[in-house]
Amino acid sequence: MATRVTHLIPTDPPEPVSRSVGARPTDRPASQTLDRGLRVLEHVSEAGVALSVAEIARQLGLHRSITYRMLRTLEDHGLLSRDERGRYQPGAGLAVLAGRFTPQLRAIAGPHLLRLAITAEKTAFLVVRHGAEVVTVEVVEPPTAAAHVSYRPGLRHPVDRGAPGIALLAGSPAIPGERAEVERARRTGWTTSSSEVIQGFRAVAAPVYDRTGACRAAIAVVFAGRAELPSLGNLVLQSAEAVGKDL
Repeated sequence: MATRVTHLIPTDPPEPVSRSVGARPTDRPASQTLDRGLRVLEHVSEAGVALSVAEIARQLGLHRSITYRMLRTLEDHGLLSRDERGRYQPGAGLAVLAGRFTPQLRAIAGPHLLRLAITAEKTAFLVVRHGAEVVTVEVVEPPTAAAHVSYRPGLRHPVDRGAPGIALLAGSPAIPGERAEVERARRTGWTTSSSEVIQGFRAVAAPVYDRTGACRAAIAVVFAGRAELPSLGNLVLQSAEAVGKDL
């Protein structure tokens, strides 16, 4: 008689159950499955290269079978795709979602970013704050410059690092222990940084205030080498003010 050997594929552990109304553990996400899926999506999107199932599982510390199910679900929704070797990379669905993010702000800022990029001959971009991070939502590269820095939407970094983050913090009320550059940016209207986000590159940024006085975003330019900072700072500030007036 033949013997059948059954291999049990590990499944996700059950979600924690609250024992009282409103009670929920604070040291884990409300949905562990959703949290894992989002972690996988973020990891693949930020990798810069296509990754295999094994690589993703190892780098995130997840079981390979769980990782595979997450990847297939994300692929089914168009958020991830596979290259010719079967490795996973960002899918076209991400671009669709990104296009729906802050559409009015991006549409208003676009022409101003283009003028700034042409005038400064540097890559100009728009950032917004997302929790403790800065997220780049729009990028315009100078069409006539002989050379420029290539930047991409979706780039994220801590809000307390780099000129764009400092500009966003300058648009918020002062808090104890904040960087001296934040207070200086409140006084001058713009700020600068060097090698804080990407080694070897500099940035100049200014906060964007809407008509109510709320800081909605920040405009920045990124470049390598030297620049006349006061004039460049004022140019970025003028662009930020122009966007704010149109909001």
